[in-house]
Amino acid sequence: MKLEQAFKDYKQLRQMMYPYRTATHIIKAKLESIDDELKCENTYSPIHMIQSRIKSPESIIDKLERKGYPKTNNGMKCLNDIAGIRVVCHYINDIQYISQLLLLHEDIRLIKKSNYIDYPKESGYRSLHLVVKVPIYTKDGIISVPVEIQLRTIAMDCWASLEHELYYKNHYTVCEDMSRQLKECAEQMDKTDDKMQKIYQQLHNKTQ
Repeated sequence: MKLEQAFKDYKQLRQMMYPYRTATHIIKAKLESIDDELKCENTYSPIHMIQSRIKSPESIIDKLERKGYPKTNNGMKCLNDIAGIRVVCHYINDIQYISQLLLLHEDIRLIKKSNYIDYPKESGYRSLHLVVKVPIYTKDGIISVPVEIQLRTIAMDCWASLEHELYYKNHYTVCEDMSRQLKECAEQMDKTDDKMQKIYQQLHNKTQ
């Protein structure tokens, strides 16, 4: 379906997307501030990388159709992942630490928390998902906008990126055997994460 058929016009859609872009900038800036502060204090930050993205109009329309929501501003308000941030950390313990530091900000309100690290998805996917709301100041007043934040280790991000490449970008049909192999890879990476965390703690204890 063309954008013009889903919304009255493209300009309207751009206006509807503005709060989400702003919310993404705000959350990313807060995470970059945390990263900078930790580097200044400790010459080290648990954050390896911060990425942000806004769903494309086509992706939004597709999800609205799949969920059965109206292709309107009210329909978009039912989606929590239009604005997204991915935080890649070095070690497993870093994930909870960074999420706690972010949620200390009084203007950030936690809406939903999904712990796919302790409770992985059937596919093997691991990550910590937070849906937060942040206030956006517009000419019409203050609105609260949701942002989905995914926090994961380098190993988790590697697996998720490759799995996404296989399933979605290339449109491959993944059979049951391949799904099993992907899950085994996720479990192996989880063991690697645990081992790397222990090595880091041993080295860290020796330098104290």
